[in-house]
Amino acid sequence: MSQPDLTITLKLFAAYQEAYGISQISRNFPSQTTVKAVLETLIEEHPELEKWREVTRFGVNFQFVEADILLQDGDEVVFIPPVSGG
Repeated sequence: MSQPDLTITLKLFAAYQEAYGISQISRNFPSQTTVKAVLETLIEEHPELEKWREVTRFGVNFQFVEADILLQDGDEVVFIPPVSGG
């Protein structure tokens, strides 16, 4: 019996948004997917994001979380690299 997929919304900021050219993506992942696994997928698709791996913060449903949290169907995941402005 296969595990059901999760559909999550990814909110992208700064370098992540620049890499994808959009600010939001809806994606399917297998159940038992962590935030870290989603990050790995983004880096595989856009290797230029590798330099942000260790400094990116994560949010799920408006709360900061660690990378090892398991995602649930319908979650909104935010990737927040350091930003500077002026």
